[in-house]
Amino acid sequence: MIRKVFPILGLCVFSSTLGIGIVSPLLPLYVKDMGATGIWLGIIVAAYFASNSIATPIAGRLSDRRGRKIFLTVGLVAYSLVSLGYVFAHTPAHLALVRLVQGLAGAVTIPIAMAYLGDLAPEGEEGKWMGYANATFFGGFGFGPLMGGILTEHFGMTVTFLTMGGLNLLAATIAFLFLPEASQRKADANTPLLSFKEFSSGVVKGLFSFRLVQALGTGGITAFLPIFAASLGMSTSLIGILLTVNILSVTVVTPLGGFIADRFSRKTLTILGGILGAVLLVTIALAGNFVQLLVVLLIQGIGTALSMPAATALVVEEGRKFGMGTTMSVFYLAMGIGMALGPIISGGIADAVDVSWVFYFGAIMGLIGTGFFMWFTRHYRG
Repeated sequence: MIRKVFPILGLCVFSSTLGIGIVSPLLPLYVKDMGATGIWLGIIVAAYFASNSIATPIAGRLSDRRGRKIFLTVGLVAYSLVSLGYVFAHTPAHLALVRLVQGLAGAVTIPIAMAYLGDLAPEGEEGKWMGYANATFFGGFGFGPLMGGILTEHFGMTVTFLTMGGLNLLAATIAFLFLPEASQRKADANTPLLSFKEFSSGVVKGLFSFRLVQALGTGGITAFLPIFAASLGMSTSLIGILLTVNILSVTVVTPLGGFIADRFSRKTLTILGGILGAVLLVTIALAGNFVQLLVVLLIQGIGTALSMPAATALVVEEGRKFGMGTTMSVFYLAMGIGMALGPIISGGIADAVDVSWVFYFGAIMGLIGTGFFMWFTRHYRG
């Protein structure tokens, strides 16, 4: 069944992340043109992840009881409608509100789609299918900046935002018409509903800590990489290319990462990916031109592709014990909290010191998150 369902779920994930990716090269520059400070930029970027963090665990737990399809469909429709908000936003406060609503929509799409795939992934193939799922996840982020940069340069931001809305509406229609409900819902309905503090698994705690602290550092990168690149004299199209190469390298290599995660230690792969990511964040701050940034971001993407399927496969393993939607939501909750606080902290760092220090901060947080993961999973031998 997973082979029949995956194309539909992949489209749902791709459309959602494509919408986020389209905004990525535009939002920082758009906000800067309004005369907003780095803190305001951080607040606007963080708004999505703040509301997303609140709604994600609720949606995940409810989907373990009510099913996945309704949440996916409603979320994608909301995504398409909220795209209009970008068109009519004229102040930083308006943009922050739009991002808050979009975060709610994201909470009932991406984590739920990943949980659906986790339900269907055969034992021993968690890495394979999570690799494919992460490829669609990062693929949307990768194509989005390129599409956003090119459309804006030739047709303006309004057309770009309307395109984002139309793609999500198409995905919602396809999901509503062709996506069956997962049969695993009956099993989940008979599983005791644990509170989040009752997760006794060291792996769950390790994954939460790893994703939270790592996202706290890398959350600012989303907001400030375009500004850093613009300070080096790059156009929106070149910035879009940089972001696209980074994410598309993840997309292309991630299926291989999933294959490796089914054959080697998932814990070790996650640790190596965290260390490599921290080192490469430092080299981003030291880059001085387009080619140097391109090479560093390409290598960083490959490193992420080799570790992320392993981490997500570990989530699937634990999801079979605690409820797939609930456990997957914990993983994405950690990311949301980190991505919400990260841009605000990074905005303060950029205003107080320099934008390059945002990347140094990200590297430090990445190493701390990896350390937490190693500590909590010290007894895990998988």
